[in-house]
Amino acid sequence: MQQRIEVVFVSRRNSLRSVLAEACLAHLDSKRFAARSCGQPGRLAADVHPAAVEALGSAGMALPTSPPRSWDLLARAGSLRADVVITLDPSLEPLQPRWPGQPDAALWPYPDVAGAGTGPDDAAHGAIQVLYSLRRRLELLINLPLLGADRSALRSDIRDMAHMR
Repeated sequence: MQQRIEVVFVSRRNSLRSVLAEACLAHLDSKRFAARSCGQPGRLAADVHPAAVEALGSAGMALPTSPPRSWDLLARAGSLRADVVITLDPSLEPLQPRWPGQPDAALWPYPDVAGAGTGPDDAAHGAIQVLYSLRRRLELLINLPLLGADRSALRSDIRDMAHMR
């Protein structure tokens, strides 16, 4: 792997789960990791969900600067060469494009708090729960011996993090 590890987080609308993951990884270690997020074409939100903004603010994490974007923008040839793609919505796994460079892939399923149709208080509470769960997983990720590590062992470790509670 290269010096700065490119990680892409995928969720349906790119408004809450993937935004939280991108912001959290950037907060934890932006020197070794470049975090990006994206969503399904045609299903993107116009803006970041207010519950994500509130959760990141309460955790002292900066909101990503890019608006919700389609995975088509990141999967274009020459656009990005991801090392790891982490999908946060199981229903999206079979729909995703072929990512350039054949990155390692993992599924870390999280509930769709933004699309649950619940009230703002429930969405805010759900976003905070998702953020803290993501933070635990991402803290483990940044502490893995990434450079010079056996790629299959690393892939297994990242996939195994999906089973954390």
